[in-house]
Amino acid sequence: MSWFKRKEKGITTSTEEKKDTPKGLWYKSPTGKIIDTEELEKNFYVSPEDGYHVRIGSREYFGILFDDNKYKELDVNLTSKDPLKFEDTKKYPDRLKAAQEKTKLKDAVRTAVGKSKGEDLVIACMDFSFIGGSMGSVVGEKIARAAEYSLKNNIPFMIISKSGGARMMEAALSLMQLAKTSVRLAQLADAGIPYISLCTDPTTGGTTASFAMLGDINIAEPGALIGFAGPRIVRDTTGQELPEGFQTSEFLLDHGFLDFITHRRDLKNRVNQYIDLVMNKPLRA
Repeated sequence: MSWFKRKEKGITTSTEEKKDTPKGLWYKSPTGKIIDTEELEKNFYVSPEDGYHVRIGSREYFGILFDDNKYKELDVNLTSKDPLKFEDTKKYPDRLKAAQEKTKLKDAVRTAVGKSKGEDLVIACMDFSFIGGSMGSVVGEKIARAAEYSLKNNIPFMIISKSGGARMMEAALSLMQLAKTSVRLAQLADAGIPYISLCTDPTTGGTTASFAMLGDINIAEPGALIGFAGPRIVRDTTGQELPEGFQTSEFLLDHGFLDFITHRRDLKNRVNQYIDLVMNKPLRA
C-alpha cells in the first residue's frame, strides 16, 4: 500500500496542483469504443471501430455538404414569440433565451444555400441541441421560406431532420407547421425541383408526420431512430412486444419507408448523384 505514503516517496504535489486530462479529447461511443475527438472529426463524426454516427448539428452538416464550407445563411435572425404566454417550469421566453445562450443558435433549424460539388443546393438542417430540435413556428417558417427560395431559383432542396417532434410550448401553432411545410414541398414537386429528406437520430413526432417523410427520396443514417411515437409509448399502447430493431433506419428500410441508408462519409456524393440522375445531368465526379 505504498501509494498511501506519498511524502515518504518524495511525492508532494498538492491536490490543487494536479493536472487532469482536459475534457473533450476523447469520445466514447455507446458500444464502449474510444476515439480521439480530432480523429472523430476527420472521420465525419463516425466512430471508426463500430460505425456509430455521433449526433451532430447544422454547423457540422454544412461543413460536410457545402464545398469548402462556404454558404449563405438564410433568415438568420428569425426568432420565436410567445403568443400563448406559455409557462411550465419556466416561462417560454426564458426557455428560449436559455437555449439561445447555450447553443448560440436562434432556433432549432438553420437554412443556407451554397455549392455542393459545384452546383447550388439549399439545405435546412435541424439542431437537436435547441430544445430537442422541437418544431415550432420559426422552424416551420424557415423551412417554408427555404423551400420558396429553392422554387424561385430552381435549386434542389434538402432537409436534414433531427427532432423530438412538435414544440409543446406553441401548441396548435406548432402543429400548423406540418401543413405549411407540406404545401411548400408540394409546390416544389409540381415544379419538378428535387427534394431530398435525410432522417438522422432521432427523427420523431410531427417532423416524421410531415416533411421528413415527403422527400422525392427519403434517406437515413445508420442506426437512426425514426418514428412518430417512441417505442415505449407504442409498446404500452399496443400491449405487444416490438420486433428487434423497431423504428431503426434499418427496420424502416426493410419495410419500404426509406430508399437507402448512407454512411456520412458518402452523403455528399450520394445526394448529388441522385440530383444529377433526376435532373438528367452528367454525373459529377
